[in-house]
Amino acid sequence: MKAVRNTRVPNPRTSKEAQIIKRGPESQVLTSLQLNRESLISSLVRLLQCPFSSAMAIIVMAISIALAGSFYVLVNNAQQLLDSMQVGKQISLFLHEKTSDQQAAKLARKLQGNKSIEKVNVISRQQALAEFQQYSGFGAALDALESNPLPIVIQVNPKESLTEAAQLKDLLGQMQHEQAVDFAQMDMQWLARLQAMMKMANRVVIILAALLAIGVLFIIGNTIRSELQTRREEVIVTKLVGGTNMFICLPFLYTGFWYGFISGMLAWVVISLILFMINAPIEQLSLLYQSQFTLQFMSFSESILLLLASSTLGILGAYAVASHQLRLLKPE
Repeated sequence: MKAVRNTRVPNPRTSKEAQIIKRGPESQVLTSLQLNRESLISSLVRLLQCPFSSAMAIIVMAISIALAGSFYVLVNNAQQLLDSMQVGKQISLFLHEKTSDQQAAKLARKLQGNKSIEKVNVISRQQALAEFQQYSGFGAALDALESNPLPIVIQVNPKESLTEAAQLKDLLGQMQHEQAVDFAQMDMQWLARLQAMMKMANRVVIILAALLAIGVLFIIGNTIRSELQTRREEVIVTKLVGGTNMFICLPFLYTGFWYGFISGMLAWVVISLILFMINAPIEQLSLLYQSQFTLQFMSFSESILLLLASSTLGILGAYAVASHQLRLLKPE
């Protein structure tokens, strides 16, 4: 070790670092880009030189990322299914007994002009009575009535964008104050329960993603720590010839990037396979319920976000461990 100190053997990387400082701004940028490119390529080559250990770490990280991503996609699909359920959000307005068909039609036109309402349907007394006779089984008894006791009903379907129970409750209150409306009815309890369940599912996904992200950080950190121990002599020599900690960290940061990026790619494939496997059963179930719901795969922006998140985790895990280990490493 003393011989190394006395002779000050130049290291190629350290020489490049010194050249970056000595050159002008433009040359510094070009040399820095070249150095980063070499570190990027060399870190990938080192990763490929140990295929078994690299594959083990990448597979474990990919499974963790795929679990979080799968839960996110499934909850997102469930939220879209809830938003598309218009029948459950239907509001029924029962008009006063003395309200005429013309007044009901006028109220329907007024409601149709509301930006929060998608569709308005008027059910006259005769239509209501005919439906009641058809489905109740009391047709003969109803024929004995002297007059039609059923009121005019206006069915209101809110916009799909109105998904919160508070928004629907406000809309219900506005229509309840209409002069021709006797009372307005909407089953809010089931919607509040579903939305509470979706909020709980979203919280579970966030907690699960956070825990799995911490796990990925520890896996990458342990992998980088092992590589640092393997290259300990090289790191010591680089420090002795003047290499800074940030300069030494650079290849390890790119190693963490490759671990995170490849894990993200593999996780995306796993998520797509899971969705592809359950897509056909979900379509069959949707047809049985006469629904047009289709399973949504990860969008392009979500896929890019997944790769960015996994790559960032790799860089952060590598930086945390490499910087800490280099501070503790003191050349003798």
